Amino acid sequence: MSDPFDVITMGRIGVDIYPLQTGVPLPQVETFGKYLGGTATNVAVAAARLGHRSAVISRTGADPFGEYVHQALRGFDVDDRWVSSVEQYPTPVTFCELFPPDDFPLYFYRRPKAPDLEIYQDELDLSAIADARIFWMTGTGLAEEPSRSATLAALRHRAKRGTAVFDLDWRPMFWPDQGEARRWYQEALAHVTVAVGNLDEVETAVGTRDPEEAAERLLERGVELAVVKQGPNGVLARTRGEKTVAPPVPVDVVNGLGAGDAFGGALCHGLLHDWPLERTMRFANAAGALVAGRLACSSAMPYAHEVEETLSKNSALSA
Repeated sequence: MSDPFDVITMGRIGVDIYPLQTGVPLPQVETFGKYLGGTATNVAVAAARLGHRSAVISRTGADPFGEYVHQALRGFDVDDRWVSSVEQYPTPVTFCELFPPDDFPLYFYRRPKAPDLEIYQDELDLSAIADARIFWMTGTGLAEEPSRSATLAALRHRAKRGTAVFDLDWRPMFWPDQGEARRWYQEALAHVTVAVGNLDEVETAVGTRDPEEAAERLLERGVELAVVKQGPNGVLARTRGEKTVAPPVPVDVVNGLGAGDAFGGALCHGLLHDWPLERTMRFANAAGALVAGRLACSSAMPYAHEVEETLSKNSALSA
Protein backbone atom coordinates (compact mmCIF):
# COMPACT_ATOMS: atom_id res chain seq x y z
CA MET A 1 0.00 0.00 0.00
CA SER A 2 1.37 3.42 -0.96
CA ASP A 3 0.98 6.49 1.20
CA PRO A 4 -2.17 8.56 0.62
CA PHE A 5 -2.00 11.33 -1.93
CA ASP A 6 -1.91 14.90 -0.72
CA VAL A 7 -4.23 16.00 -3.53
CA ILE A 8 -6.43 14.04 -5.93
CA THR A 9 -8.33 16.08 -8.51
CA MET A 10 -11.13 14.85 -10.75
CA GLY A 11 -12.38 16.50 -13.92
CA ARG A 12 -11.36 18.22 -17.10
CA ILE A 13 -8.18 17.36 -19.01
CA GLY A 14 -6.95 18.21 -22.47
CA VAL A 15 -4.56 20.25 -24.58
CA ASP A 16 -4.40 24.05 -24.62
CA ILE A 17 -3.37 25.61 -27.92
CA TYR A 18 -2.43 29.20 -27.09
CA PRO A 19 -1.34 31.90 -29.54
CA LEU A 20 2.21 33.13 -29.24
CA GLN A 21 1.03 36.55 -30.40
CA THR A 22 -0.80 38.88 -28.04
CA GLY A 23 -3.60 41.17 -29.18
CA VAL A 24 -4.12 39.31 -32.47
CA PRO A 25 -7.53 37.83 -33.41
CA LEU A 26 -7.46 34.06 -33.81
CA PRO A 27 -7.94 34.09 -37.61
CA GLN A 28 -4.72 36.11 -37.97
CA VAL A 29 -2.60 34.18 -35.44
CA GLU A 30 0.28 32.36 -37.14
CA THR A 31 2.11 30.62 -34.29
CA PHE A 32 0.80 28.64 -31.33
CA GLY A 33 2.15 26.83 -28.29
CA LYS A 34 0.86 23.47 -27.03
CA TYR A 35 0.32 22.96 -23.29
CA LEU A 36 -1.34 20.55 -20.89
CA GLY A 37 -4.73 21.94 -19.85
CA GLY A 38 -7.99 21.45 -17.97
CA THR A 39 -8.94 23.01 -14.65
CA ALA A 40 -8.67 19.90 -12.47
CA THR A 41 -5.41 18.97 -14.20
CA ASN A 42 -3.86 22.40 -13.72
CA VAL A 43 -4.72 22.36 -10.01
CA ALA A 44 -2.92 19.01 -9.64
CA VAL A 45 0.10 20.45 -11.48
CA ALA A 46 0.05 23.55 -9.27
CA ALA A 47 -0.04 21.40 -6.12
CA ALA A 48 2.85 19.27 -7.41
CA ARG A 49 4.92 22.39 -8.13
CA LEU A 50 4.42 23.35 -4.49
CA GLY A 51 5.83 20.03 -3.34
CA HIS A 52 2.75 17.86 -2.91
CA ARG A 53 2.02 14.35 -4.14
CA SER A 54 -0.88 14.76 -6.55
CA ALA A 55 -2.91 12.73 -9.03
CA VAL A 56 -5.70 13.31 -11.57
CA ILE A 57 -8.79 11.24 -12.29
CA SER A 58 -9.80 11.85 -15.90
CA ARG A 59 -9.91 10.39 -19.42
CA THR A 60 -8.41 11.26 -22.79
CA GLY A 61 -8.91 10.10 -26.32
CA ALA A 62 -6.90 7.15 -27.65
CA ASP A 63 -4.85 9.48 -29.86
CA PRO A 64 -1.52 11.34 -30.01
CA PHE A 65 -2.86 14.22 -27.91
CA GLY A 66 -3.81 11.66 -25.28
CA GLU A 67 -0.23 10.36 -25.33
CA TYR A 68 1.01 13.93 -24.94
CA VAL A 69 -1.22 14.42 -21.86
CA HIS A 70 0.37 11.41 -20.15
CA GLN A 71 3.87 12.59 -21.02
CA ALA A 72 3.13 16.07 -19.70
CA LEU A 73 1.59 14.81 -16.45
CA ARG A 74 4.64 12.66 -15.74
CA GLY A 75 6.89 15.59 -16.57
CA PHE A 76 5.11 17.63 -13.91
CA ASP A 77 5.34 14.75 -11.37
CA VAL A 78 1.57 14.29 -11.37
CA ASP A 79 0.43 10.66 -11.07
CA ASP A 80 -1.48 9.56 -14.20
CA ARG A 81 -2.58 6.08 -13.11
CA TRP A 82 -6.28 7.11 -13.18
CA VAL A 83 -6.15 8.81 -16.59
CA SER A 84 -7.48 6.25 -19.05
CA SER A 85 -8.43 6.47 -22.72
CA VAL A 86 -11.76 6.40 -24.54
CA GLU A 87 -11.69 4.96 -28.05
CA GLN A 88 -14.67 6.82 -29.53
CA TYR A 89 -13.91 10.43 -28.52
CA PRO A 90 -10.90 12.64 -29.27
CA THR A 91 -8.79 14.31 -26.59
CA PRO A 92 -10.27 17.81 -26.07
CA VAL A 93 -8.44 20.81 -27.47
CA THR A 94 -8.96 24.39 -26.28
CA PHE A 95 -7.94 27.52 -28.18
CA CYS A 96 -7.89 31.03 -26.76
CA GLU A 97 -7.31 34.61 -27.81
CA LEU A 98 -5.13 36.98 -25.78
CA PHE A 99 -6.34 40.54 -25.32
CA PRO A 100 -4.81 41.67 -22.01
CA PRO A 101 -5.61 42.72 -19.40
CA ASP A 102 -9.07 41.16 -19.13
CA ASP A 103 -10.31 39.63 -22.40
CA PHE A 104 -9.33 36.01 -23.05
CA PRO A 105 -12.01 34.26 -25.13
CA LEU A 106 -11.95 30.46 -24.95
CA TYR A 107 -12.97 28.05 -27.70
CA PHE A 108 -13.58 24.51 -26.44
CA TYR A 109 -13.44 21.59 -28.88
CA ARG A 110 -15.17 18.88 -26.85
CA ARG A 111 -17.54 17.34 -29.41
CA PRO A 112 -19.27 15.01 -29.87
CA LYS A 113 -18.37 14.44 -26.21
CA ALA A 114 -15.30 14.98 -24.07
CA PRO A 115 -13.66 11.79 -22.74
CA ASP A 116 -13.38 13.38 -19.28
CA LEU A 117 -17.18 13.16 -19.07
CA GLU A 118 -16.95 9.37 -19.59
CA ILE A 119 -15.74 8.63 -16.06
CA TYR A 120 -17.73 5.74 -14.54
CA GLN A 121 -18.34 5.06 -10.87
CA ASP A 122 -17.13 1.45 -11.06
CA GLU A 123 -13.75 2.65 -12.38
CA LEU A 124 -13.01 4.81 -9.35
CA ASP A 125 -10.48 3.88 -6.69
CA LEU A 126 -12.78 4.96 -3.89
CA SER A 127 -10.32 3.98 -1.16
CA ALA A 128 -7.65 6.28 -2.59
CA ILE A 129 -10.19 9.09 -2.95
CA ALA A 130 -11.29 8.65 0.67
CA ASP A 131 -7.71 8.54 1.95
CA ALA A 132 -6.37 11.58 0.05
CA ARG A 133 -5.75 14.59 2.26
CA ILE A 134 -7.59 16.77 -0.28
CA PHE A 135 -10.09 15.67 -2.92
CA TRP A 136 -10.82 18.37 -5.53
CA MET A 137 -13.76 18.18 -7.97
CA THR A 138 -15.26 20.66 -10.42
CA GLY A 139 -18.60 21.86 -11.68
CA THR A 140 -17.86 20.65 -15.20
CA GLY A 141 -17.75 17.08 -13.92
CA LEU A 142 -21.42 17.41 -12.97
CA ALA A 143 -22.53 18.56 -16.43
CA GLU A 144 -23.19 15.13 -17.99
CA GLU A 145 -23.46 11.44 -17.22
CA PRO A 146 -21.71 9.21 -16.35
CA SER A 147 -19.24 11.75 -14.91
CA ARG A 148 -21.97 13.33 -12.77
CA SER A 149 -22.88 10.12 -10.98
CA ALA A 150 -19.22 9.15 -10.60
CA THR A 151 -18.33 12.53 -9.07
CA LEU A 152 -21.22 12.41 -6.62
CA ALA A 153 -20.39 8.80 -5.72
CA ALA A 154 -16.81 9.84 -4.93
CA LEU A 155 -18.06 12.65 -2.69
CA ARG A 156 -20.54 10.41 -0.88
CA HIS A 157 -17.91 7.74 -0.29
CA ARG A 158 -15.45 10.31 1.03
CA ALA A 159 -18.18 11.52 3.42
CA LYS A 160 -16.38 14.79 4.28
CA ARG A 161 -13.27 12.99 5.55
CA GLY A 162 -10.36 15.39 5.33
CA THR A 163 -10.88 18.26 2.88
CA ALA A 164 -13.22 18.01 -0.10
CA VAL A 165 -13.11 21.05 -2.40
CA PHE A 166 -15.81 22.00 -4.90
CA ASP A 167 -14.33 24.22 -7.60
CA LEU A 168 -17.59 25.72 -8.89
CA ASP A 169 -16.06 26.11 -12.39
CA TRP A 170 -19.22 27.40 -14.12
CA ARG A 171 -18.89 27.02 -17.91
CA PRO A 172 -22.27 27.91 -19.45
CA MET A 173 -21.43 26.24 -22.78
CA PHE A 174 -21.41 22.85 -21.05
CA TRP A 175 -24.93 23.13 -19.60
CA PRO A 176 -28.46 23.47 -21.06
CA ASP A 177 -29.20 26.29 -18.60
CA GLN A 178 -28.10 27.77 -15.29
CA GLY A 179 -31.02 26.24 -13.39
CA GLU A 180 -29.93 22.71 -14.31
CA ALA A 181 -26.42 23.49 -13.13
CA ARG A 182 -27.71 24.92 -9.84
CA ARG A 183 -29.65 21.72 -9.16
CA TRP A 184 -26.51 19.56 -9.34
CA TYR A 185 -24.26 22.13 -7.70
CA GLN A 186 -26.49 22.13 -4.65
CA GLU A 187 -26.44 18.34 -4.58
CA ALA A 188 -22.64 18.39 -4.51
CA LEU A 189 -22.41 21.18 -1.92
CA ALA A 190 -23.93 18.88 0.69
CA HIS A 191 -20.86 16.64 0.49
CA VAL A 192 -17.92 19.09 0.44
CA THR A 193 -16.05 21.10 3.05
CA VAL A 194 -14.73 23.92 0.82
CA ALA A 195 -16.37 25.82 -2.06
CA VAL A 196 -14.40 28.14 -4.37
CA GLY A 197 -15.80 30.37 -7.10
CA ASN A 198 -15.98 33.77 -8.73
CA LEU A 199 -19.13 35.91 -8.75
CA ASP A 200 -20.65 34.18 -11.79
CA GLU A 201 -19.96 30.79 -10.23
CA VAL A 202 -21.40 31.53 -6.79
CA GLU A 203 -24.48 32.99 -8.46
CA THR A 204 -24.92 29.68 -10.27
CA ALA A 205 -24.46 27.73 -7.05
CA VAL A 206 -26.55 29.74 -4.58
CA GLY A 207 -28.42 32.38 -6.58
CA THR A 208 -26.67 35.62 -5.59
CA ARG A 209 -23.70 37.68 -6.78
CA ASP A 210 -23.36 39.53 -3.50
CA PRO A 211 -20.10 38.17 -2.03
CA GLU A 212 -21.15 38.30 1.61
CA GLU A 213 -24.54 36.76 0.96
CA ALA A 214 -23.04 34.11 -1.32
CA ALA A 215 -20.53 33.11 1.35
CA GLU A 216 -23.30 32.92 3.94
CA ARG A 217 -25.45 30.72 1.70
CA LEU A 218 -22.52 28.40 0.96
CA LEU A 219 -21.92 28.00 4.69
CA GLU A 220 -25.62 27.30 5.17
CA ARG A 221 -25.29 24.51 2.58
CA GLY A 222 -22.78 22.83 4.88
CA VAL A 223 -19.35 23.90 3.68
CA GLU A 224 -16.78 24.86 6.29
CA LEU A 225 -14.90 27.38 4.12
CA ALA A 226 -16.42 29.59 1.42
CA VAL A 227 -14.04 31.38 -0.95
CA VAL A 228 -15.51 34.06 -3.21
CA LYS A 229 -13.26 35.66 -5.82
CA GLN A 230 -14.23 39.29 -6.37
CA GLY A 231 -11.87 40.30 -9.17
CA PRO A 232 -10.32 43.72 -8.48
CA ASN A 233 -11.88 43.69 -5.00
CA GLY A 234 -9.79 40.72 -3.92
CA VAL A 235 -10.90 37.42 -2.41
CA LEU A 236 -13.41 36.99 0.40
CA ALA A 237 -12.95 33.89 2.56
CA ARG A 238 -15.32 32.92 5.35
CA THR A 239 -15.69 30.16 7.86
CA ARG A 240 -18.38 30.03 10.52
CA GLY A 241 -16.12 31.93 12.89
CA GLU A 242 -13.70 33.91 10.74
CA LYS A 243 -13.61 36.23 7.76
CA THR A 244 -10.80 37.73 5.71
CA VAL A 245 -10.53 39.72 2.50
CA ALA A 246 -7.22 39.33 0.69
CA PRO A 247 -6.41 42.23 -1.63
CA PRO A 248 -5.38 41.55 -5.23
CA VAL A 249 -1.68 41.42 -6.11
CA PRO A 250 -0.72 43.91 -8.85
CA VAL A 251 0.43 42.25 -12.08
CA ASP A 252 0.95 43.07 -15.73
CA VAL A 253 -1.49 40.52 -17.14
CA VAL A 254 -0.41 38.37 -20.08
CA ASN A 255 -3.00 35.59 -19.86
CA GLY A 256 -5.55 35.46 -17.05
CA LEU A 257 -6.83 31.95 -17.82
CA GLY A 258 -4.55 29.97 -15.49
CA ALA A 259 -4.71 32.29 -12.50
CA GLY A 260 -7.66 30.51 -10.89
CA ASP A 261 -5.97 27.12 -11.16
CA ALA A 262 -2.77 28.47 -9.61
CA PHE A 263 -4.95 29.93 -6.85
CA GLY A 264 -6.47 26.47 -6.37
CA GLY A 265 -3.16 24.67 -6.06
CA ALA A 266 -1.92 27.32 -3.63
CA LEU A 267 -5.14 27.05 -1.62
CA CYS A 268 -4.44 23.33 -1.28
CA HIS A 269 -0.90 24.17 -0.15
CA GLY A 270 -2.17 26.44 2.61
CA LEU A 271 -4.81 23.97 3.74
CA LEU A 272 -2.30 21.11 3.82
CA HIS A 273 0.00 23.19 6.02
CA ASP A 274 -2.92 24.28 8.23
CA TRP A 275 -2.00 27.93 7.76
CA PRO A 276 -4.13 30.76 9.14
CA LEU A 277 -6.88 31.77 6.72
CA GLU A 278 -5.41 35.17 5.88
CA ARG A 279 -1.98 33.73 5.05
CA THR A 280 -3.54 31.06 2.85
CA MET A 281 -5.57 33.59 0.88
CA ARG A 282 -2.63 35.96 0.39
CA PHE A 283 -0.44 33.10 -0.78
CA ALA A 284 -3.12 31.87 -3.20
CA ASN A 285 -3.65 35.38 -4.57
CA ALA A 286 0.07 35.78 -5.19
CA ALA A 287 0.26 32.43 -6.99
CA GLY A 288 -2.64 33.45 -9.22
CA ALA A 289 -1.01 36.79 -10.02
CA LEU A 290 2.23 35.10 -11.02
CA VAL A 291 0.48 32.88 -13.54
CA ALA A 292 -1.63 35.76 -14.89
CA GLY A 293 1.68 37.40 -15.81
CA ARG A 294 2.77 34.36 -17.85
CA LEU A 295 1.56 32.90 -21.15
CA ALA A 296 0.78 29.29 -20.33
CA CYS A 297 -1.27 27.64 -17.58
CA SER A 298 0.19 24.28 -16.50
CA SER A 299 3.83 25.03 -17.25
CA ALA A 300 3.46 28.49 -15.67
CA MET A 301 2.48 27.18 -12.24
CA PRO A 302 4.83 28.71 -9.65
CA TYR A 303 7.16 27.17 -7.10
CA ALA A 304 6.76 28.09 -3.45
CA HIS A 305 9.84 30.33 -3.37
CA GLU A 306 8.45 32.36 -6.31
CA VAL A 307 5.19 32.95 -4.47
CA GLU A 308 6.98 33.96 -1.29
CA GLU A 309 9.19 36.39 -3.24
CA THR A 310 6.10 37.94 -4.82
CA LEU A 311 4.49 38.34 -1.40
CA SER A 312 7.63 39.98 -0.03
CA LYS A 313 7.89 42.42 -2.93
CA ASN A 314 4.21 43.28 -2.69
CA SER A 315 4.50 43.91 1.06
CA ALA A 316 7.49 46.17 0.47
CA LEU A 317 5.58 48.16 -2.15
CA SER A 318 2.60 48.52 0.20
CA ALA A 319 4.72 49.68 3.14
